[in-house]
Amino acid sequence: MGCPIVILAGGKSTRMGREKPVLKVGRKPMLLRVYEEASAIGETIVALSRNTPKTRELCLREGIPFVETPGKGYVEDVQWLLREFGPFVSVSADLPFLKASDVGSIAKAFDGRVSLTGVLSLEKVPGDLRPPTYRGYAIVGLNAVGSEGEKFFELSNPLLALNVNTPEELKLANRIAKLVGR
Repeated sequence: MGCPIVILAGGKSTRMGREKPVLKVGRKPMLLRVYEEASAIGETIVALSRNTPKTRELCLREGIPFVETPGKGYVEDVQWLLREFGPFVSVSADLPFLKASDVGSIAKAFDGRVSLTGVLSLEKVPGDLRPPTYRGYAIVGLNAVGSEGEKFFELSNPLLALNVNTPEELKLANRIAKLVGR
């Protein structure tokens, strides 16, 4: 794979009330779950900020490469990363059921120019999940970031619809982890 994979882990976690990347799903911090899957595909780095000191500690302890973004917000940080690294695949640190094949499919489809927004058809979204939707698709936290426009990229893993943002979603993720043995 030509471009790096960047795990976005620098947000303020306001809905959760504490740093999400270090929260455990199935006895493992979400960041480690995501990093293991992403790094199986290619060069992976964690983007953190002053908002995530515990995530920085986890990266240092586990030997995970990271970069510190300005931490001014999602759009600003993604733009900063694009300037620093050029085109990249971005993954949210709060997608505990991400699979290497999900990352691989979007990376393979990415031409390095046109951004790909990862989506799921609404029929694939489990009934108890409420991901953000746009134009009849659920938007998931797996994207490819380029500088020449944007198009949707349809993914198939229904559990990508679970982006852990609230304590309730964390409880649900832990119930699912028990069911799927992850």
